[in-house]
Amino acid sequence: MKNSVQRLGNITIVGLKSIGRNKLRSMLTGLGVVIGVACVIVSVAIGAGVAKSVSDMIGSLGSNFIMIMPGAATQGGARIFTGQSNLTEEDAAAIRAEAPAVAYVSPQLRTGGQVVAGELNWSTQIYGVGVDWPFIRAWNVAEGNFFTEADVRAGSKVAVLGTTVAENLFPGGGAIGSTIRVKNVPFKVIGVLDKKGGSMMGSDQDDMIVAPYTTVMKRVMGTNRIGMIIVSASSAEGVQDAMDQIDTLLRQRHRIPPGGDADFMMRSQEEIARANAQQVNTMRMLLLSIAGISLFVGGIGIMNIMLVSVTERTREIGIRMAIGAKGRHVLLQFLFEAITLSIVGGLTGVLLGIAAAVLIGKAAGWPIVVSPSSIVIAFLVAGSVGVFFGFYPARKASRLDPIDALRYE
Repeated sequence: MKNSVQRLGNITIVGLKSIGRNKLRSMLTGLGVVIGVACVIVSVAIGAGVAKSVSDMIGSLGSNFIMIMPGAATQGGARIFTGQSNLTEEDAAAIRAEAPAVAYVSPQLRTGGQVVAGELNWSTQIYGVGVDWPFIRAWNVAEGNFFTEADVRAGSKVAVLGTTVAENLFPGGGAIGSTIRVKNVPFKVIGVLDKKGGSMMGSDQDDMIVAPYTTVMKRVMGTNRIGMIIVSASSAEGVQDAMDQIDTLLRQRHRIPPGGDADFMMRSQEEIARANAQQVNTMRMLLLSIAGISLFVGGIGIMNIMLVSVTERTREIGIRMAIGAKGRHVLLQFLFEAITLSIVGGLTGVLLGIAAAVLIGKAAGWPIVVSPSSIVIAFLVAGSVGVFFGFYPARKASRLDPIDALRYE
């Protein structure tokens, strides 16, 4: 046991001295591993950050969220998207009354326009919605109140502002009770929404005005159709039941024959999440592929340098074998050196990767999540690279014939 410990100590000392004799070469050898591990850390950090951001954004849509949108219509035997909405407020009312798996329903329209308040103005999005909209979107009112069902029925000219609009039109506060003009139509501000943040597409969700859909439909847009219907299922488990009930109901109302193509589309929160998760995974795999190539190149560099080292130290190997060293001792010697180069490169890569991830996150405004598991995995991968690519040169060194090695010039 004592001899084994002493032998391992000698291997460690000799290995470190050998690496130290060629500092520049050792640094360049480990550079590929450094870059590869740093790429792993950065790619996992960006991927995890984007995944968390997408999850938060999808969660910000609301609870058990379902969108019902106009679809393609059949005209003259051809399926075309006319650009005209075929959804009505009666469809929304029917869903509320006849779909038991649905908890909340709101028609929705959207238009853009310049909003004026006194001497200030702001270009924003104007949404026409129903009274269930705050419950569907899980969006509270920070100041004032949301409009009522009576406001919707009467087409009242009242509005609730997003925080971005409120800050730009009323920088000193005092939005509640003020009058704004939306496309020359006066609206009384009755509330300001909580701050929500960015959407999945990167737009500012707080840059909006919400008003009764009847008012927006008749006074602002001049139409009798709604753009879409948004729905919240009664539970997460009931989302599919809600979609099935809505599909059956709208097919009946739109007189679509059995097996016919629907003239509407539905998207649930889960479907949106799956689509975005696929995009995130694609980006993550691309980044990890780049990291894998860098590690492979770094491993080849380690193998190449170790083969050169075996050639340079042939006489040294011969002398060690002549005085009693076994082939396995020589194998451990060179394997130790390869693993050391790889692990040092891995540690440097981890530090560099964390720093790079933080800098990229700050520069690009991306969310970054550096998890301990990614650091451990990257470190283990670096060690594995050293074992895998260092084994062949070490094995070659251990199989040298001592007499031939001593004669080597």
